Amino acid sequence: MQKNILTRLIIIAAVFVLFVVYAIPTFVKNRDALPSFFPDKVVHLGLDLKGGMHLVLGVDTEKAVETIVERAAHQLRIQLDEEKIAYNEVTPKKDKISISLIDPLDKGKLLELVERNYPHYRIVKETLPVAIKLNKETGEKIRSSAVEQALSIIRNRVDQFGVAEPTIVKYGKDNIVVELPGIKDPARAVRLIGKMARLELKLVDEKADITEALQGNLPEDDELLYQIKRDPYTGEIEKIPMVVKRDTVISGDMVKNARVAFSQLNQPYVTFDLNPEGARIFAQFTGSHVGKRLAIVLDNIIYSAPVIRERIGGGRGQITGSFTTKEAHDLAIVLRSGSLPAPVKVLENITVGPSLGEDSIKKGAMSAFVGATLVVLFMIFYYGASGLLADFALLLNIIIIFGALAMFGATLTLPGLAGIALTIGMAVDANVLIFERIREELRIGRAIRDAINTGYKRATLTIFDANITTLITTLVLYQFGTGPIRGFAVTLSIGIIANMFTAIVVTKFIYDLVLVKFSPKKLSI
Repeated sequence: MQKNILTRLIIIAAVFVLFVVYAIPTFVKNRDALPSFFPDKVVHLGLDLKGGMHLVLGVDTEKAVETIVERAAHQLRIQLDEEKIAYNEVTPKKDKISISLIDPLDKGKLLELVERNYPHYRIVKETLPVAIKLNKETGEKIRSSAVEQALSIIRNRVDQFGVAEPTIVKYGKDNIVVELPGIKDPARAVRLIGKMARLELKLVDEKADITEALQGNLPEDDELLYQIKRDPYTGEIEKIPMVVKRDTVISGDMVKNARVAFSQLNQPYVTFDLNPEGARIFAQFTGSHVGKRLAIVLDNIIYSAPVIRERIGGGRGQITGSFTTKEAHDLAIVLRSGSLPAPVKVLENITVGPSLGEDSIKKGAMSAFVGATLVVLFMIFYYGASGLLADFALLLNIIIIFGALAMFGATLTLPGLAGIALTIGMAVDANVLIFERIREELRIGRAIRDAINTGYKRATLTIFDANITTLITTLVLYQFGTGPIRGFAVTLSIGIIANMFTAIVVTKFIYDLVLVKFSPKKLSI
Protein backbone atom coordinates (compact mmCIF):
# COMPACT_ATOMS: atom_id res chain seq x y z
CA MET A 1 0.00 0.00 0.00
CA GLN A 2 2.81 2.39 0.95
CA LYS A 3 4.62 1.65 -2.32
CA ASN A 4 1.42 2.18 -4.32
CA ILE A 5 0.84 5.57 -2.67
CA LEU A 6 4.43 6.65 -3.38
CA THR A 7 4.10 5.71 -7.07
CA ARG A 8 0.86 7.68 -7.42
CA LEU A 9 2.40 10.64 -5.57
CA ILE A 10 5.29 10.76 -8.04
CA ILE A 11 2.93 10.59 -11.05
CA ILE A 12 0.60 13.32 -9.72
CA ALA A 13 3.52 15.56 -8.72
CA ALA A 14 5.12 15.12 -12.16
CA VAL A 15 1.86 16.06 -13.93
CA PHE A 16 1.36 19.05 -11.61
CA VAL A 17 4.93 20.35 -12.13
CA LEU A 18 4.78 19.81 -15.91
CA PHE A 19 1.63 21.88 -16.40
CA VAL A 20 2.68 24.56 -13.89
CA VAL A 21 5.93 25.05 -15.85
CA TYR A 22 3.96 25.40 -19.10
CA ALA A 23 1.29 27.67 -17.57
CA ILE A 24 3.58 30.22 -15.84
CA PRO A 25 5.04 31.96 -18.99
CA THR A 26 1.50 32.90 -20.09
CA PHE A 27 0.96 34.98 -16.94
CA VAL A 28 4.44 36.55 -16.76
CA LYS A 29 4.94 39.80 -18.67
CA ASN A 30 8.75 39.74 -18.70
CA ARG A 31 9.40 36.21 -19.93
CA ASP A 32 13.13 36.87 -20.35
CA ALA A 33 13.40 36.99 -16.56
CA LEU A 34 12.28 33.34 -16.29
CA PRO A 35 14.88 30.56 -16.00
CA SER A 36 15.90 28.91 -19.26
CA PHE A 37 14.05 25.63 -18.56
CA PHE A 38 10.67 27.37 -18.94
CA PRO A 39 9.22 26.79 -22.44
CA ASP A 40 8.71 29.63 -24.95
CA LYS A 41 5.15 28.56 -25.71
CA VAL A 42 2.28 30.61 -24.28
CA VAL A 43 -1.50 30.74 -24.61
CA HIS A 44 -2.26 33.12 -27.48
CA LEU A 45 -5.32 35.34 -27.38
CA GLY A 46 -7.84 35.00 -30.17
CA LEU A 47 -9.36 37.69 -32.35
CA ASP A 48 -12.26 38.41 -29.99
CA LEU A 49 -9.92 38.91 -27.02
CA LYS A 50 -6.87 40.55 -28.58
CA GLY A 51 -8.69 42.54 -31.24
CA GLY A 52 -8.00 42.29 -34.95
CA MET A 53 -9.75 41.44 -38.19
CA HIS A 54 -12.13 38.72 -39.39
CA LEU A 55 -12.46 38.38 -43.16
CA VAL A 56 -14.55 36.10 -45.33
CA LEU A 57 -13.13 36.07 -48.86
CA GLY A 58 -14.88 34.77 -51.95
CA VAL A 59 -12.70 33.36 -54.75
CA ASP A 60 -14.05 34.05 -58.24
CA THR A 61 -13.41 30.53 -59.51
CA GLU A 62 -15.18 31.24 -62.81
CA LYS A 63 -12.49 33.81 -63.60
CA ALA A 64 -9.85 31.12 -63.03
CA VAL A 65 -11.59 28.97 -65.65
CA GLU A 66 -11.77 31.94 -68.06
CA THR A 67 -8.02 32.59 -67.60
CA ILE A 68 -7.17 28.98 -68.48
CA VAL A 69 -9.44 29.11 -71.54
CA GLU A 70 -7.86 32.42 -72.66
CA ARG A 71 -4.40 30.85 -72.45
CA ALA A 72 -5.62 27.87 -74.49
CA ALA A 73 -7.02 30.27 -77.10
CA HIS A 74 -3.67 32.09 -77.29
CA GLN A 75 -1.85 28.78 -77.72
CA LEU A 76 -4.37 27.70 -80.34
CA ARG A 77 -3.67 30.86 -82.42
CA ILE A 78 0.06 30.04 -82.39
CA GLN A 79 -0.59 26.45 -83.48
CA LEU A 80 -2.97 27.55 -86.25
CA ASP A 81 -0.21 29.83 -87.61
CA GLU A 82 2.30 26.99 -87.43
CA GLU A 83 -0.09 24.65 -89.29
CA LYS A 84 -0.80 27.44 -91.81
CA ILE A 85 -4.54 27.33 -91.10
CA ALA A 86 -5.94 30.78 -91.88
CA TYR A 87 -8.48 32.13 -89.39
CA ASN A 88 -10.48 35.29 -88.87
CA GLU A 89 -10.57 35.14 -85.08
CA VAL A 90 -10.19 32.79 -82.11
CA THR A 91 -12.53 34.07 -79.40
CA PRO A 92 -12.55 32.71 -75.84
CA LYS A 93 -15.75 33.23 -73.82
CA LYS A 94 -16.23 31.71 -70.35
CA ASP A 95 -15.44 27.97 -70.83
CA LYS A 96 -15.73 27.95 -74.64
CA ILE A 97 -13.53 28.91 -77.60
CA SER A 98 -15.02 29.91 -80.96
CA ILE A 99 -12.81 29.54 -84.07
CA SER A 100 -13.76 31.31 -87.31
CA LEU A 101 -11.82 30.07 -90.37
CA ILE A 102 -11.16 31.93 -93.61
CA ASP A 103 -11.20 28.78 -95.75
CA PRO A 104 -13.99 26.27 -94.82
CA LEU A 105 -11.87 23.49 -96.33
CA ASP A 106 -9.44 23.84 -93.39
CA LYS A 107 -12.12 22.66 -90.96
CA GLY A 108 -10.86 19.06 -91.04
CA LYS A 109 -7.31 20.16 -90.16
CA LEU A 110 -8.69 22.28 -87.29
CA LEU A 111 -10.75 19.42 -85.83
CA GLU A 112 -7.75 17.09 -86.04
CA LEU A 113 -5.50 19.69 -84.35
CA VAL A 114 -8.03 20.14 -81.49
CA GLU A 115 -8.43 16.38 -80.92
CA ARG A 116 -4.65 15.92 -80.93
CA ASN A 117 -3.57 18.82 -78.72
CA TYR A 118 -6.57 19.66 -76.52
CA PRO A 119 -7.70 16.49 -74.70
CA HIS A 120 -9.46 18.54 -72.00
CA TYR A 121 -11.78 20.13 -74.54
CA ARG A 122 -14.66 18.64 -76.51
CA ILE A 123 -16.04 19.84 -79.83
CA VAL A 124 -19.59 21.14 -79.27
CA LYS A 125 -20.12 22.66 -82.73
CA GLU A 126 -18.52 21.31 -85.91
CA THR A 127 -20.10 23.76 -88.33
CA LEU A 128 -18.32 27.08 -88.84
CA PRO A 129 -17.49 28.84 -86.64
CA VAL A 130 -16.24 25.76 -84.77
CA ALA A 131 -16.78 25.82 -80.99
CA ILE A 132 -14.93 23.79 -78.38
CA LYS A 133 -15.76 23.61 -74.68
CA LEU A 134 -13.74 22.75 -71.56
CA ASN A 135 -14.70 19.38 -70.05
CA LYS A 136 -16.87 19.60 -66.93
CA GLU A 137 -14.43 17.50 -64.85
CA THR A 138 -11.48 19.68 -65.88
CA GLY A 139 -13.45 22.83 -65.03
CA GLU A 140 -14.23 21.53 -61.54
CA LYS A 141 -10.57 20.68 -60.98
CA ILE A 142 -9.54 24.20 -62.04
CA ARG A 143 -12.10 25.76 -59.66
CA SER A 144 -11.02 23.58 -56.74
CA SER A 145 -7.35 24.19 -57.49
CA ALA A 146 -7.96 27.96 -57.64
CA VAL A 147 -9.33 27.97 -54.08
CA GLU A 148 -6.50 25.80 -52.74
CA GLN A 149 -3.88 27.91 -54.53
CA ALA A 150 -5.46 31.14 -53.26
CA LEU A 151 -5.45 29.68 -49.73
CA SER A 152 -1.72 28.91 -49.97
CA ILE A 153 -0.83 32.31 -51.47
CA ILE A 154 -2.86 34.25 -48.88
CA ARG A 155 -1.20 32.22 -46.11
CA ASN A 156 2.25 33.10 -47.50
CA ARG A 157 1.36 36.79 -47.74
CA VAL A 158 0.02 36.91 -44.18
CA ASP A 159 3.11 35.10 -42.85
CA GLN A 160 5.37 37.69 -44.50
CA PHE A 161 3.12 40.50 -43.24
CA GLY A 162 4.15 39.51 -39.70
CA VAL A 163 0.81 38.60 -38.03
CA ALA A 164 1.13 36.26 -35.04
CA GLU A 165 -1.18 33.23 -34.90
CA PRO A 166 -3.34 33.95 -37.99
CA THR A 167 -6.22 31.64 -38.87
CA ILE A 168 -6.60 30.94 -42.61
CA VAL A 169 -9.00 28.13 -43.54
CA LYS A 170 -11.23 27.10 -46.43
CA TYR A 171 -14.91 27.75 -45.76
CA GLY A 172 -17.55 26.14 -47.94
CA LYS A 173 -16.86 25.51 -51.61
CA ASP A 174 -15.06 28.67 -52.71
CA ASN A 175 -14.72 30.89 -49.63
CA ILE A 176 -11.75 31.50 -47.32
CA VAL A 177 -11.90 32.70 -43.70
CA VAL A 178 -8.97 34.85 -42.54
CA GLU A 179 -8.56 35.94 -38.91
CA LEU A 180 -5.71 38.30 -38.03
CA PRO A 181 -5.38 38.93 -34.26
CA GLY A 182 -3.70 42.17 -33.18
CA ILE A 183 -3.65 43.72 -36.68
CA LYS A 184 -2.99 47.47 -36.49
CA ASP A 185 -3.64 48.50 -40.11
CA PRO A 186 -6.75 46.65 -41.35
CA ALA A 187 -7.01 48.58 -44.65
CA ARG A 188 -3.44 47.69 -45.61
CA ALA A 189 -4.04 44.04 -44.71
CA VAL A 190 -7.12 43.88 -46.96
CA ARG A 191 -5.18 45.43 -49.87
CA LEU A 192 -2.29 43.01 -49.37
CA ILE A 193 -4.46 39.89 -49.10
CA GLY A 194 -6.82 40.67 -51.98
CA LYS A 195 -4.29 42.06 -54.48
CA MET A 196 -4.16 39.96 -57.64
CA ALA A 197 -0.51 40.97 -58.29
CA ARG A 198 -0.58 39.70 -61.88
CA LEU A 199 2.81 40.85 -63.17
CA GLU A 200 3.25 40.97 -66.94
CA LEU A 201 5.96 42.39 -69.18
CA LYS A 202 4.56 43.47 -72.54
CA LEU A 203 6.02 45.16 -75.60
CA VAL A 204 4.82 48.72 -76.25
CA ASP A 205 3.30 49.16 -79.72
CA GLU A 206 5.00 52.41 -80.84
CA LYS A 207 3.17 52.39 -84.20
CA ALA A 208 -0.30 52.47 -82.67
CA ASP A 209 -2.36 55.67 -82.90
CA ILE A 210 -3.35 56.69 -79.35
CA THR A 211 -6.27 58.81 -80.61
CA GLU A 212 -7.71 55.86 -82.52
CA ALA A 213 -7.07 53.57 -79.54
CA LEU A 214 -9.00 55.87 -77.19
CA GLN A 215 -11.95 55.61 -79.60
CA GLY A 216 -11.81 51.83 -79.41
CA ASN A 217 -10.08 51.25 -82.75
CA LEU A 218 -7.32 48.79 -81.92
CA PRO A 219 -5.55 45.99 -83.80
CA GLU A 220 -6.64 42.54 -82.60
CA ASP A 221 -3.26 41.82 -81.00
CA ASP A 222 -3.12 45.16 -79.08
CA GLU A 223 -4.76 46.49 -75.93
CA LEU A 224 -5.06 49.91 -74.30
CA LEU A 225 -3.67 50.30 -70.77
CA TYR A 226 -2.80 53.30 -68.61
CA GLN A 227 0.44 54.28 -66.94
CA ILE A 228 -0.06 55.78 -63.50
CA LYS A 229 2.22 58.62 -62.44
CA ARG A 230 1.96 60.28 -59.05
CA ASP A 231 3.38 63.71 -58.30
CA PRO A 232 5.68 63.24 -55.25
CA TYR A 233 4.87 66.73 -53.95
CA THR A 234 1.15 67.21 -54.58
CA GLY A 235 0.11 63.54 -54.65
CA GLU A 236 -1.84 64.14 -57.88
CA ILE A 237 -2.25 61.09 -60.10
CA GLU A 238 -1.90 61.32 -63.86
CA LYS A 239 -3.14 58.56 -66.20
CA ILE A 240 -1.18 58.23 -69.45
CA PRO A 241 -2.76 55.99 -72.14
CA MET A 242 -0.44 53.50 -73.79
CA VAL A 243 -0.98 50.75 -76.37
CA VAL A 244 0.79 47.44 -75.69
CA LYS A 245 0.82 44.01 -77.30
CA ARG A 246 -1.64 41.50 -75.80
CA ASP A 247 0.97 38.74 -75.71
CA THR A 248 2.82 38.56 -72.41
CA VAL A 249 6.60 38.22 -72.63
CA ILE A 250 7.16 37.48 -68.93
CA SER A 251 4.43 36.59 -66.38
CA GLY A 252 4.40 36.67 -62.58
CA ASP A 253 4.65 32.89 -62.23
CA MET A 254 8.23 33.19 -63.55
CA VAL A 255 9.25 35.44 -60.61
CA LYS A 256 11.16 33.52 -57.92
CA ASN A 257 12.10 36.42 -55.64
CA ALA A 258 11.39 40.12 -55.12
CA ARG A 259 12.75 42.73 -52.71
CA VAL A 260 12.82 46.46 -52.07
CA ALA A 261 15.80 48.63 -53.05
CA PHE A 262 16.46 52.38 -53.01
CA SER A 263 17.75 54.68 -55.72
CA GLN A 264 20.46 57.31 -55.24
CA LEU A 265 17.66 59.79 -54.52
CA ASN A 266 16.39 57.42 -51.78
CA GLN A 267 13.30 56.51 -53.83
CA PRO A 268 12.08 52.93 -53.24
CA TYR A 269 11.66 50.49 -56.11
CA VAL A 270 11.21 46.72 -56.41
CA THR A 271 13.75 44.37 -57.94
CA PHE A 272 12.79 40.87 -59.04
CA ASP A 273 14.61 37.70 -60.05
CA LEU A 274 13.25 35.29 -62.64
CA ASN A 275 13.40 31.51 -62.67
CA PRO A 276 15.63 29.83 -65.30
CA GLU A 277 12.86 29.66 -67.91
CA GLY A 278 11.94 33.32 -67.38
CA ALA A 279 15.60 34.39 -67.47
CA ARG A 280 16.11 32.59 -70.80
CA ILE A 281 12.98 34.13 -72.39
CA PHE A 282 13.83 37.59 -70.99
CA ALA A 283 17.39 37.50 -72.33
CA GLN A 284 16.26 36.29 -75.75
CA PHE A 285 13.46 38.86 -76.01
CA THR A 286 15.49 41.88 -74.88
CA GLY A 287 18.32 40.87 -77.21
CA SER A 288 16.00 40.91 -80.24
CA HIS A 289 14.10 44.10 -79.26
CA VAL A 290 16.87 46.59 -78.43
CA GLY A 291 15.65 50.18 -78.75
CA LYS A 292 12.01 49.32 -78.06
CA ARG A 293 10.04 49.95 -74.89
CA LEU A 294 8.93 47.19 -72.53
CA ALA A 295 5.92 47.95 -70.31
CA ILE A 296 5.95 46.56 -66.77
CA VAL A 297 2.28 45.84 -66.05
CA LEU A 298 0.81 44.95 -62.66
CA ASP A 299 -2.91 44.17 -62.51
CA ASN A 300 -3.45 45.93 -65.89
CA ILE A 301 -1.72 49.11 -64.70
CA ILE A 302 1.57 50.18 -66.29
CA TYR A 303 4.12 51.15 -63.66
CA SER A 304 6.94 51.96 -66.05
CA ALA A 305 7.90 51.47 -69.68
CA PRO A 306 11.70 51.67 -69.99
CA VAL A 307 13.58 51.45 -73.27
CA ILE A 308 15.56 48.24 -73.81
CA ARG A 309 19.16 49.49 -74.18
CA GLU A 310 20.83 46.09 -74.50
CA ARG A 311 20.31 42.39 -74.02
CA ILE A 312 19.48 41.75 -70.33
CA GLY A 313 20.92 38.50 -69.01
CA GLY A 314 20.85 37.06 -65.51
CA GLY A 315 17.06 37.16 -65.22
CA ARG A 316 16.86 40.32 -63.11
CA GLY A 317 14.57 43.32 -63.54
CA GLN A 318 13.11 46.19 -61.57
CA ILE A 319 9.79 47.97 -61.14
CA THR A 320 10.02 51.69 -60.62
CA GLY A 321 7.15 54.04 -59.94
CA SER A 322 5.85 56.59 -57.46
CA PHE A 323 6.00 54.15 -54.55
CA THR A 324 6.01 54.87 -50.86
CA THR A 325 8.29 52.56 -48.86
CA LYS A 326 5.27 50.69 -47.47
CA GLU A 327 3.76 50.22 -50.95
CA ALA A 328 7.09 48.91 -52.27
CA HIS A 329 7.33 46.40 -49.39
CA ASP A 330 3.75 45.21 -49.96
CA LEU A 331 4.39 44.81 -53.70
CA ALA A 332 7.52 42.75 -52.98
CA ILE A 333 5.50 40.54 -50.62
CA VAL A 334 2.78 39.77 -53.17
CA LEU A 335 5.33 39.13 -55.94
CA ARG A 336 7.28 36.72 -53.72
CA SER A 337 4.14 34.83 -52.69
CA GLY A 338 2.80 34.69 -56.24
CA SER A 339 -0.25 36.12 -57.99
CA LEU A 340 -3.72 34.94 -57.06
CA PRO A 341 -5.19 32.51 -59.63
CA ALA A 342 -8.51 34.39 -59.57
CA PRO A 343 -9.90 37.64 -58.15
CA VAL A 344 -10.76 37.58 -54.46
CA LYS A 345 -13.68 39.62 -53.12
CA VAL A 346 -14.18 40.56 -49.47
CA LEU A 347 -17.62 39.19 -48.52
CA GLU A 348 -17.40 40.01 -44.82
CA ASN A 349 -15.07 42.33 -42.93
CA ILE A 350 -15.34 42.61 -39.15
CA THR A 351 -12.75 44.54 -37.15
CA VAL A 352 -12.57 44.08 -33.36
CA GLY A 353 -10.82 46.82 -31.40
CA PRO A 354 -8.30 45.90 -28.68
CA SER A 355 -10.31 47.78 -26.04
CA LEU A 356 -13.31 45.53 -26.74
CA GLY A 357 -11.00 42.53 -26.41
CA GLU A 358 -9.68 43.75 -23.07
CA ASP A 359 -13.23 44.27 -21.85
CA SER A 360 -14.11 40.71 -22.92
CA ILE A 361 -11.10 39.34 -21.01
CA LYS A 362 -12.03 41.24 -17.86
CA LYS A 363 -15.66 40.15 -17.98
CA GLY A 364 -14.74 36.58 -18.87
CA ALA A 365 -12.18 36.39 -16.06
CA MET A 366 -14.63 37.97 -13.62
CA SER A 367 -17.40 35.51 -14.51
CA ALA A 368 -14.99 32.57 -14.16
CA PHE A 369 -13.74 33.92 -10.81
CA VAL A 370 -17.25 34.49 -9.44
CA GLY A 371 -18.40 31.09 -10.65
CA ALA A 372 -15.35 29.35 -9.16
CA THR A 373 -15.74 31.19 -5.83
CA LEU A 374 -19.40 30.20 -5.51
CA VAL A 375 -18.57 26.59 -6.37
CA VAL A 376 -15.72 26.50 -3.84
CA LEU A 377 -17.89 27.91 -1.04
CA PHE A 378 -20.77 25.59 -1.84
CA MET A 379 -18.56 22.48 -1.80
CA ILE A 380 -17.04 23.43 1.58
CA PHE A 381 -20.48 24.24 3.03
CA TYR A 382 -22.13 21.06 1.77
CA TYR A 383 -19.33 18.48 2.03
CA GLY A 384 -17.01 19.89 4.70
CA ALA A 385 -13.39 18.73 4.47
CA SER A 386 -14.22 16.55 1.45
CA GLY A 387 -15.54 19.66 -0.29
CA LEU A 388 -12.18 21.32 0.34
CA LEU A 389 -10.58 18.30 -1.34
CA ALA A 390 -12.81 18.82 -4.39
CA ASP A 391 -11.79 22.49 -4.48
CA PHE A 392 -8.12 21.49 -4.58
CA ALA A 393 -8.89 19.20 -7.53
CA LEU A 394 -10.64 22.15 -9.21
CA LEU A 395 -7.53 24.34 -8.82
CA LEU A 396 -5.34 21.62 -10.30
CA ASN A 397 -7.85 21.24 -13.14
CA ILE A 398 -7.55 24.92 -14.10
CA ILE A 399 -3.72 24.72 -13.99
CA ILE A 400 -3.79 21.69 -16.31
CA ILE A 401 -6.10 23.51 -18.76
CA PHE A 402 -3.85 26.57 -19.11
CA GLY A 403 -0.69 24.43 -19.15
CA ALA A 404 -2.12 22.22 -21.91
CA LEU A 405 -3.28 25.22 -23.97
CA ALA A 406 0.25 26.65 -23.79
CA MET A 407 1.85 23.26 -24.53
CA PHE A 408 -0.12 22.89 -27.78
CA GLY A 409 0.22 26.56 -28.71
CA ALA A 410 -3.57 26.91 -28.69
CA THR A 411 -5.43 30.18 -29.07
CA LEU A 412 -7.83 31.25 -26.32
CA THR A 413 -11.07 32.82 -27.58
CA LEU A 414 -14.15 34.20 -25.84
CA PRO A 415 -16.02 30.89 -26.37
CA GLY A 416 -12.86 29.25 -25.00
CA LEU A 417 -13.31 31.25 -21.79
CA ALA A 418 -16.91 29.98 -21.75
CA GLY A 419 -15.52 26.46 -22.07
CA ILE A 420 -13.30 27.03 -19.03
CA ALA A 421 -16.25 28.39 -17.03
CA LEU A 422 -18.30 25.33 -18.02
CA THR A 423 -15.40 23.06 -17.06
CA ILE A 424 -15.36 24.57 -13.55
CA GLY A 425 -18.94 23.43 -13.04
CA MET A 426 -18.28 20.01 -14.57
CA ALA A 427 -15.13 19.52 -12.48
CA VAL A 428 -17.02 19.39 -9.17
CA ASP A 429 -19.93 17.49 -10.71
CA ALA A 430 -17.81 14.32 -10.80
CA ASN A 431 -16.84 14.80 -7.15
CA VAL A 432 -20.50 15.28 -6.21
CA LEU A 433 -21.32 11.89 -7.74
CA ILE A 434 -18.45 10.25 -5.83
CA PHE A 435 -19.28 11.95 -2.51
CA GLU A 436 -22.97 11.00 -2.72
CA ARG A 437 -22.00 7.38 -3.38
CA ILE A 438 -19.67 7.42 -0.37
CA ARG A 439 -22.47 8.91 1.78
CA GLU A 440 -24.80 6.10 0.74
CA GLU A 441 -22.22 3.48 1.71
CA LEU A 442 -21.62 5.14 5.07
CA ARG A 443 -25.38 5.22 5.79
CA ILE A 444 -25.67 1.45 5.43
CA GLY A 445 -22.87 1.00 7.96
CA ARG A 446 -19.78 0.32 5.87
CA ALA A 447 -16.34 1.18 7.25
CA ILE A 448 -14.75 4.40 5.98
CA ARG A 449 -12.18 2.64 3.80
CA ASP A 450 -14.77 0.31 2.25
CA ALA A 451 -17.22 3.19 1.73
CA ILE A 452 -14.59 5.25 -0.11
CA ASN A 453 -13.42 2.35 -2.29
CA THR A 454 -16.99 1.29 -3.16
CA GLY A 455 -18.09 4.89 -3.77
CA TYR A 456 -15.26 5.48 -6.26
CA LYS A 457 -15.77 2.11 -7.93
CA ARG A 458 -19.49 2.66 -8.55
CA ALA A 459 -19.26 6.33 -9.52
CA THR A 460 -16.23 6.03 -11.83
CA LEU A 461 -18.11 4.18 -14.58
CA THR A 462 -20.91 6.77 -14.59
CA ILE A 463 -18.37 9.64 -14.67
CA PHE A 464 -16.43 7.95 -17.46
CA ASP A 465 -19.53 7.41 -19.62
CA ALA A 466 -20.79 10.99 -19.16
CA ASN A 467 -17.42 12.55 -19.95
CA ILE A 468 -16.70 10.33 -22.96
CA THR A 469 -20.00 11.26 -24.64
CA THR A 470 -19.26 14.96 -24.04
CA LEU A 471 -15.72 14.49 -25.35
CA ILE A 472 -17.07 12.91 -28.57
CA THR A 473 -19.29 15.97 -29.04
CA THR A 474 -16.33 18.33 -28.62
CA LEU A 475 -14.31 16.36 -31.18
CA VAL A 476 -17.16 16.76 -33.70
CA LEU A 477 -17.31 20.51 -32.94
CA TYR A 478 -13.56 20.78 -33.51
CA GLN A 479 -13.65 18.81 -36.75
CA PHE A 480 -16.48 20.72 -38.41
CA GLY A 481 -16.37 24.06 -36.58
CA THR A 482 -14.21 27.08 -37.36
CA GLY A 483 -12.55 29.81 -35.29
CA PRO A 484 -14.39 30.44 -32.00
CA ILE A 485 -16.27 27.10 -32.14
CA ARG A 486 -12.94 25.29 -32.26
CA GLY A 487 -11.68 27.40 -29.35
CA PHE A 488 -14.64 26.28 -27.26
CA ALA A 489 -14.12 22.65 -28.27
CA VAL A 490 -10.39 22.74 -27.40
CA THR A 491 -10.79 24.17 -23.89
CA LEU A 492 -13.77 21.96 -23.09
CA SER A 493 -12.06 18.76 -24.28
CA ILE A 494 -8.90 19.55 -22.29
CA GLY A 495 -11.07 20.35 -19.27
CA ILE A 496 -12.93 17.02 -19.57
CA ILE A 497 -9.70 14.99 -19.65
CA ALA A 498 -8.22 17.02 -16.78
CA ASN A 499 -11.48 16.61 -14.86
CA MET A 500 -11.39 12.81 -15.05
CA PHE A 501 -7.77 12.83 -13.86
CA THR A 502 -8.27 15.22 -10.92
CA ALA A 503 -11.69 13.93 -9.78
CA ILE A 504 -10.86 10.24 -9.90
CA VAL A 505 -7.09 9.89 -9.54
CA VAL A 506 -6.04 12.90 -7.41
CA THR A 507 -8.90 12.93 -4.87
CA LYS A 508 -8.75 9.13 -4.44
CA PHE A 509 -5.01 9.40 -3.78
CA ILE A 510 -5.56 12.06 -1.09
CA TYR A 511 -8.25 9.90 0.61
CA ASP A 512 -5.90 6.90 0.61
CA LEU A 513 -3.04 9.02 1.96
CA VAL A 514 -5.24 10.31 4.83
CA LEU A 515 -6.44 6.79 5.65
CA VAL A 516 -2.89 5.42 5.81
CA LYS A 517 -1.38 8.31 7.80
CA PHE A 518 -4.22 9.25 10.18
CA SER A 519 -6.74 6.35 10.24
CA PRO A 520 -9.72 8.68 10.93
CA LYS A 521 -12.74 7.33 12.82
CA LYS A 522 -15.13 9.74 11.07
CA LEU A 523 -15.20 11.17 7.56
CA SER A 524 -16.13 14.82 6.98
CA ILE A 525 -18.41 14.52 3.98
